[in-house]
Amino acid sequence: MTTSASASSHHLSPAFPGRAPWGTASKLRAWQQGAMDAYLQQQPRDFLAVATPGAGKTTFALTLASWLLHHHVVQQVTVVAPTEHLKKQWAEAAARIGIKLDPDYSAGPLSKEYHGVAVTYAGVGVRPMLHRNRVEHRKTLVILDEIHHAGDSRSWGEACQEAFEPATRRLALTGTPFRSDTNPIPFVDYAEDGDGVRRSVADYTYGYGSALGDGVVRPVIFLSYSGNMRWRTKAGDEIEARLGEPMTKDAISQAWRTALDPHGEWMPAVLGAADRRLSEVRKSIPDAGGLVIASDQNSARAYAKLLRDVTGAKATLVLSDDTGASQRIEDFRGSQDRWMVAVRMVSEGVDVPRLAVGVYATTISTPLFFAQAVGRFVRSRRRGETASVFLPTIPSLLGFANEMEVERDHVLDKPKKAAEDDLYAEEADLLKEAEREQDEDTGDGDQLPFEALESDAVFDRVMYDGAEFGMQAHPGSEEEQDYLGIPGLLEPEQVQTLLQKRQARQISHSRKRPADEADLLELPADRRPVVTHKELLELRKQLNTLVGAYVHQSGKPHGVIHNELRRVCGGPPSAEATAGQIEARIAKVREWAVRMR
Repeated sequence: MTTSASASSHHLSPAFPGRAPWGTASKLRAWQQGAMDAYLQQQPRDFLAVATPGAGKTTFALTLASWLLHHHVVQQVTVVAPTEHLKKQWAEAAARIGIKLDPDYSAGPLSKEYHGVAVTYAGVGVRPMLHRNRVEHRKTLVILDEIHHAGDSRSWGEACQEAFEPATRRLALTGTPFRSDTNPIPFVDYAEDGDGVRRSVADYTYGYGSALGDGVVRPVIFLSYSGNMRWRTKAGDEIEARLGEPMTKDAISQAWRTALDPHGEWMPAVLGAADRRLSEVRKSIPDAGGLVIASDQNSARAYAKLLRDVTGAKATLVLSDDTGASQRIEDFRGSQDRWMVAVRMVSEGVDVPRLAVGVYATTISTPLFFAQAVGRFVRSRRRGETASVFLPTIPSLLGFANEMEVERDHVLDKPKKAAEDDLYAEEADLLKEAEREQDEDTGDGDQLPFEALESDAVFDRVMYDGAEFGMQAHPGSEEEQDYLGIPGLLEPEQVQTLLQKRQARQISHSRKRPADEADLLELPADRRPVVTHKELLELRKQLNTLVGAYVHQSGKPHGVIHNELRRVCGGPPSAEATAGQIEARIAKVREWAVRMR
């Protein structure tokens, strides 16, 4: 069946689109029309549409639902959403185009005034047979919003499979079709690539890069902050490190937690910088708002208090287990208030188009969560808007930020090279075990709770369009303000040019400064690459191999040699040492080996 998609909206109510920022528009965007054309040409039972957050998946899905209802392909619609708030949002969006969905449906016959229901994945998981019975008795279109959530647990995936297997049509939507695990997603096709790895196959894809080129989404400026962190480990050791310096995975995690501790100096400094950035953006976008994404409820409450101290105004606090959370999001959406603080529920799908400044204050480090979180800031309302996201200098986050335009698929199989990585991990574990024999008592009963001791913040770099700009600067300095003061309305190429000019000016000022005043690392951002965890493991493996060779040469145990290297070169155990510290030990053990020949 190849009926033209142009007929798809002929019976929409005169009030359509209502409020365009909600993802509805009087004319379909090019990608939405393209997806409609692809669907109507194929008329498939299953269709997976991948569209970047903020592109308007809701509009496409509801337009298609309208067409299928009008042409009697289906008789009812079921929308499955990740959260209670989102199912209500779907019902409201559908109502604006004349499709009535019941967001409060729980059981029994549906009132004849409704065209269908909006439910959550958790709800389907509890009563899959209820929904199966509904789709068996009437021809149903099932819209699975952010379908990767159907893989959140095996029970949810199995429930979706059981409930909707008999459906007449299934439309799967996602802005991020990848997961951090290998749980299969129901009703998604997988195909092997050249390496024999099974990857998800989309029927229509509209990525962030394409949407950026079309002006559908905003470009994102990432502002990264480093700083010195000091914490006490569970073993009772005090460790100090600088965010962004090469260190082990455990040390990165602990330094990250220290930075986000609301009682340190890092969070107040970054929130202050983010608020100054918001003030600049509001000069050209008066209703622009900011969002802090927190790790947990206690941190969220503390950040809201810090924002009140910074701004003098109360921040909207959204906690997922609070019955009024959805209403608070709605109130913030329609207000002129500056800041909202939330834990997780605002990270995906929730539309607050005026959000323009974000603070990534959570230790969740999956590409899925990062992409969905950044997706809250990219919905474009008018030409020239930019989004600004503040984050700690953590290698994985910088990697995600620099790969915003990379399209990903859900991978069912671990890549073949994982075995090689496991070998590195095994080497690292052996080394760590050898050091623990000499360095610490491993009795768990004596362990103390992790404790963040102190932190400070340093402006580190700006990332934009895959490039890095800036030199390190103190919070509140003119150099930092140069980047915080970038206008909120600029064309993408103007942002790039302005960042280049700001960096050139900063470098020029730095060269005029006496050497004894240069108390920060003053290399430009593009000359300060962050060593990855894998590269660090390579260095540790190299050190371990050299120590192993020296064991045979000297007759001393591994632990004794490692302790001697620490005594001579300084620094913590190798499991917590920086790349520079490990390289110094590699040079030293080579020097010892040469002397013994």
